[in-house]
Amino acid sequence: MRYVSTRGGAKPLAFDDVLLAGLAPDGGLYVPREWPRLTAAQIADLAGRSYAEIAFRVLKPFVGGAIRSDDLEALVSDAYRDFGHAAVAPLKQLGPDLFLLELFHGPTLAFKDYALQVVGRLFDHVLKKKGARVTIVGATSGDTGSAAIEACRDRAAIDIFIMHPKGRTSEVQRRQMTTVLAPNVHNIALEGNFDDCQDLVKAMFADTGFRDRWRLSAVNSINWARIAAQIAYYVAAAVALGAPRRRVAFTVPTGNFGNIYAAHAARRMGLPVDRLVVASNRNDILWRTIARGDMSLADVEPSLSPSMDIQVSSNFERLLFELWGRDGAATERLMRRFRAERRAEISAARLARLRAGFAAGRCSDEETLATIGDIWRRTGEILDPHSAVAVHVAARASHARGAPMVALACAHPAKFPDAVEKATGVRPPLPPRLADLHTRKERVSILANDLATVEAFVASRARVR
Repeated sequence: MRYVSTRGGAKPLAFDDVLLAGLAPDGGLYVPREWPRLTAAQIADLAGRSYAEIAFRVLKPFVGGAIRSDDLEALVSDAYRDFGHAAVAPLKQLGPDLFLLELFHGPTLAFKDYALQVVGRLFDHVLKKKGARVTIVGATSGDTGSAAIEACRDRAAIDIFIMHPKGRTSEVQRRQMTTVLAPNVHNIALEGNFDDCQDLVKAMFADTGFRDRWRLSAVNSINWARIAAQIAYYVAAAVALGAPRRRVAFTVPTGNFGNIYAAHAARRMGLPVDRLVVASNRNDILWRTIARGDMSLADVEPSLSPSMDIQVSSNFERLLFELWGRDGAATERLMRRFRAERRAEISAARLARLRAGFAAGRCSDEETLATIGDIWRRTGEILDPHSAVAVHVAARASHARGAPMVALACAHPAKFPDAVEKATGVRPPLPPRLADLHTRKERVSILANDLATVEAFVASRARVR
């Protein structure tokens, strides 16, 4: 298995090199040169298997020969050993054709754990094999940071620097990052929004001297390994609901497009997916692009679902690469024009192809609160705001008769207690292992939205020599 850049200017790499590289040197994102396929018989054979077994079988073709099969199976099994539910990613039925896929049973109570617990172990394995170490830099709108830190804390060959937008995460999200006092963990509260954080990460990778000197790597969903590890829960959910005999639809609360791109990857592998629905909050560039053909930047507005407060959806470039016929040079021109002019044109033919695979809906803060309250009163289930966005949009999305709709519950409600309490009158408690989170000591550095300042901070603390 080899990987190519969406911008066409980087040489193809094997999985282990893509893992360590994160972003391609030409500024593009790595994608498989060819999609591996799961036959109907192989999908059917996954029925009744554990989540770890499914994840191993899904991930194996993407890894290729870069990691021995028995080593990969062992690290995947270890990654999910301590998740808080026996099913790891359980399904709950909310209505006749509506299901909830719970992805918050990992150590930091968010869906990012499902990939990053694997990715942290992959880093350890590959770095030990190569006798190398890396400096991970990442941006988070809330959940990626804590999951990445938890996956990388205390690992001897990794220093990790995570930027979050100052004052724009929930208190629980912030504390899950800033209370990890491991010597290799560095938290940065950036005076800006998530897109500013993400732009600085990309700028550090684009600074080739800095990138090479400090051996930068990434755990954001720009890293292909993150996407590959997320494919498993779509396959597991579809199999549980009758695949390959039955088609399944998914609605995904989406900011950076990585999570729903993993669903698209599952479909490209042969999973019988009827419909993929993008669920947006008020930061709705993806909804505007799909529903109206309007791919234009707007200002980021704070919402009740802060992990989705994003306007520049990095992983959308992977899908645009496909829509532009896998032409790297054309994709690069498109992305440069988009950033320079704050908009991009999508032809009617390409828009039709986009809509053939994706639908979109959006949900306001008022609708988010109403959905949390309604689901709690009708079913007793408590949703976090991001999950509520998905459920609201899923309930209104069209899909084939007989194809169940699965809405993704991407975070535990206790991560957003203020919104949940406002909607239900109930303040959800943190699980026992995090019960003392609000009394733990915090460590964080507040930095200006300035590349030189952030690079100097990283250089002063990274241990690569």
